[in-house]
Amino acid sequence: MSKIKPLVAVPSDVREFDNYIWHGVPEPYLQAAIDVAGVTPLSVTSFGAEHIDIGRILDAVDGVMVTGSKSNVHPSLYGEEAIEANGPYDAGRDATSIPLIRQAIARAIPLLCICRGIQELNVAVGGTLATEIQEQDGIDDHRAIESGSQDERFAIKQKVVVNEGSCLAGILGPGEHMINSLHRQAIGKLGDGLSVEAVAPDGIVEAVSVANAKAFALGVQWHPEYWAMSDEPSKRIFEAFGKAVRDHAGSNTKARIAAE
Repeated sequence: MSKIKPLVAVPSDVREFDNYIWHGVPEPYLQAAIDVAGVTPLSVTSFGAEHIDIGRILDAVDGVMVTGSKSNVHPSLYGEEAIEANGPYDAGRDATSIPLIRQAIARAIPLLCICRGIQELNVAVGGTLATEIQEQDGIDDHRAIESGSQDERFAIKQKVVVNEGSCLAGILGPGEHMINSLHRQAIGKLGDGLSVEAVAPDGIVEAVSVANAKAFALGVQWHPEYWAMSDEPSKRIFEAFGKAVRDHAGSNTKARIAAE
């Protein structure tokens, strides 16, 4: 792996505690990006595209990673009414991550979207979300178990089937794999230009890619970041993303040299 680690933009969550408003990213995502993908993650403050220059940020990086979060995408962004029971929401994150995703796709910058990230990806391209899926007939309860142990909450115990010929099949192989998917929202109507990569036994979409994308553009509903150092499928996802980022960085370097 090259000693030079390309930069990857990571939109932050907005939280309030200790009488401050904080912008931050959970450490497991950052650690997996550094140690497994071999990139340098940069937290992007979530003030929204009206206040920060998304284009300038993307000029400076060679990848985008959109993480999971406790908050949900605001339903108004996909044409539905917001109710308190389906929160919490994070308007700053929505206003930052969704335009970041759209521009990354348009500019062929490698993109990895995890958990909330796959939901943001779907909304960014015109899709909708199904909320409180555990209350729907025939749908399993995908929520995390109640436990003080993160290892127990993020245990690898759910099966998914990866579609033959998909981007994810090229990373993990087609067929059944075991994952750690914890969520109460999921993709509803599939967004424009997305391709389903993997589904759970109950039919819930667990992974998508941007069809005909000019760069790596993958979304997974589960949490490969948590076991990226020890679980082979989780590791492979981050390795594939890291390779795509380095390839993009190499192409940019060649283009700059050719222009000089």
